Amino acid sequence: MNATTYAVDTAKSVFQLHWVDSDTGEIGRKKLTRAKFIEFFAQLHPARVVLEACAGSHHWARLLGGLGHQVELLAPKHTRCFVTGNKDDAVDARALWLASQHSDIHRVPVKSKEQQAIQALHRTRAFWVKTRTACTNSLRGLLYEFGVVLPKGPEAALKKLAEQRPVLDEQLPELLVRMLDEDLRALRELQHNVLTLEAEMRQLQRSVPQAKRLSAIPGIGPVNSTALAATLGDGSAWRSGRGFAASLGLCPSHSGTGGKVRMGGISKRGDTYLRTTLISGARAVVHSAHRPPWVIKLLERRPVNVVVVAVANKLARTAWALIARNCDYKDKCPAAAATAPA
Repeated sequence: MNATTYAVDTAKSVFQLHWVDSDTGEIGRKKLTRAKFIEFFAQLHPARVVLEACAGSHHWARLLGGLGHQVELLAPKHTRCFVTGNKDDAVDARALWLASQHSDIHRVPVKSKEQQAIQALHRTRAFWVKTRTACTNSLRGLLYEFGVVLPKGPEAALKKLAEQRPVLDEQLPELLVRMLDEDLRALRELQHNVLTLEAEMRQLQRSVPQAKRLSAIPGIGPVNSTALAATLGDGSAWRSGRGFAASLGLCPSHSGTGGKVRMGGISKRGDTYLRTTLISGARAVVHSAHRPPWVIKLLERRPVNVVVVAVANKLARTAWALIARNCDYKDKCPAAAATAPA
């Protein structure tokens, strides 16, 4: 293995390289086009290549790994502090190289095509849900100007519009009625898109082994199980369940000086989508009639939202344990019963 570390600042068309020769200490810089990028590394002996975990980085990491190189991905927030002077591609590549020399910086695991496909499914569903919400709110605001109040939720709004349609056709101007027809058609299409993607998630939950294993955890449904399976992989990128929960922003932040440390709210770092879905699943557990005894005791002394986040933290830790240790979930097993969030 070539001991030289190559840092690559990627872009759409131009790739900037920075390296220091391991034998002579000579600093090297090179600018490559997209077409010449893989050709350059195909001619090198296997080396260590470092990229930022940004758009397209997992694709390039898989290609470089196929050539025998050791590929590492660093989060952009960890490389930004190494940028000095004016910012350009060469400076960014140098900052990435400097960051790669620090072994305590967490490496982002390289995702497979299947993992990225599942994450694309989740991002597409989130986009359609957001668009459906915007369309419903727009329709609600327009009809409110004419004295029509729609209930919350897209399904409830569509149901009420269907029930009151004869009355609305007489009450509303003809122009607004035509607009209403177009909005309803768009809402039905959006609803169909969301339901289709959710059906795909349920299918993945049954076919992907990691998702099937995670679905046995109370509070983990098709959305959470498939999203966690795509993010965790084999779980080796995190040393513990606590580290995985912290990477999702489900652990308290803290600040301190002079030997005094003050704990704050959750840090809200990492994947916002996955954190949101875990908290939604945890809320279902907290409000369930069959919630665990430790949750009941925690509710007696802490606010509901604090308990919900504690349950979400536990869900993240349990998910990592099942994947990393390759075991199945056992309800009320002795090891799990002794480990409750503080």
